Amino acid sequence: MLSAFARAFQTPDLRKKLLFTLGIMVLFRLGAHIPVPGVDFVAVNQCLEKTPSGLFGLVNLFSGGALLQLTIFALGIMPYITASIILQLLTVVIPRLEALKKEGQAGTAKITQYTRYLTIALAVLQGTGIVATASSGALFSGCQYANQVVPDQSVFRIATMVITMTAGTTMVMWLGELITDRGIGNGMSILIFTSIASGFPGSMWAIKLSGKIGDGWVEFFSVIAIGVIVVILVIFVEQAQRRIPVQYAKRMIGRKAFGGTSTYIPLKVNQAGVIPVIFASSLLYIPALVAQLTNSQAGWATWIRDNFVRGDHPIYMATYFVLIVFFAFFYVAISFNPEEVADNMKKYGGFIPGIRAGRPTAEYLNYVLTRITWPGSLYLGLIALIPMIALVAFNANQNFPFGGTSVLIVVGVGLETVKQIESQLQQRNYEGFLR
Repeated sequence: MLSAFARAFQTPDLRKKLLFTLGIMVLFRLGAHIPVPGVDFVAVNQCLEKTPSGLFGLVNLFSGGALLQLTIFALGIMPYITASIILQLLTVVIPRLEALKKEGQAGTAKITQYTRYLTIALAVLQGTGIVATASSGALFSGCQYANQVVPDQSVFRIATMVITMTAGTTMVMWLGELITDRGIGNGMSILIFTSIASGFPGSMWAIKLSGKIGDGWVEFFSVIAIGVIVVILVIFVEQAQRRIPVQYAKRMIGRKAFGGTSTYIPLKVNQAGVIPVIFASSLLYIPALVAQLTNSQAGWATWIRDNFVRGDHPIYMATYFVLIVFFAFFYVAISFNPEEVADNMKKYGGFIPGIRAGRPTAEYLNYVLTRITWPGSLYLGLIALIPMIALVAFNANQNFPFGGTSVLIVVGVGLETVKQIESQLQQRNYEGFLR
């Protein structure tokens, strides 16, 4: 990986792209520290020191800590991620979107445009919810300064805060697209990577300060050792795939024979990526958020506060694990269509050796996909539980650096970025028949 970056810096145009990407990342982190107009930043800092991230831990993680600081980039990239997932799910349900997806680049551009519109709408909705939560004092429940976070609660001031957060989300989306067009690519993923990686030093130092053995250094280096093991495991599983061999029959067109090549269908063990973890986390936030906002003292609200607010509670952990496994199978079922793959293979004269073309091929692909999704979903569930185990073992916060969504995204984006840089290097250094 380091050699790829070193060779990229030796290539002038790639060096410009890398420096441009680094500049955008710095600008993105700068915006994550500029408070929204109308927020008492002193009260926010006092509440952040005394209360944990709680229910908003996942969104705060994706925003690099900007959410609970109520900055202009408070919503971060989450509205765009949500809009992208919604459009991807609707593509399976709405025939018009499915037809656009099959139209190639023009259809993809149209879906991207719909995603931008939906992102702005979700940003307005989420911004209104965050501002309303902060105004009521529920954003920092248990903090005596929570009601002072938004001193002026007039309609004009609240509208200004919502518009500022929406504009911040739009700018974040634009910065991500700039990285995709003029940088090294994968703009949105790199911004998420930047947000999550920015919290690593603070989380590690908090573990050191809260440690009790050897002035906290034993816990500090133990977490680093666990992190190395987890990263190696994640890289191993993320790279693992089942290759289904495909043979294409020869076709005679005039006097020439075409086809007869051999290839394969790569089915990843973790076909769903990090999406099941995001789905499960979001679904588990809903009952706790409803109980907190309603401030009800009923039996159901008390049970939710006792079992679904603490991340280290056994019921919460078991429910979280089951939901991740379920959403892993659900997402794989809607993102990979064995019947469509089998029909395309049959159309172009392809077949799996030993399997008849058509429906038997679709059944075989479905069988293989189901078998490899089981270890992939269990792996996702175990990785996601690491931060919750760390709550008990190291007295860490819920944004434990080496586990769950953070490591999955950081490692995944890192591997994809290195592959992209290597492919661009190969294009520039390809000698072909000239050698």
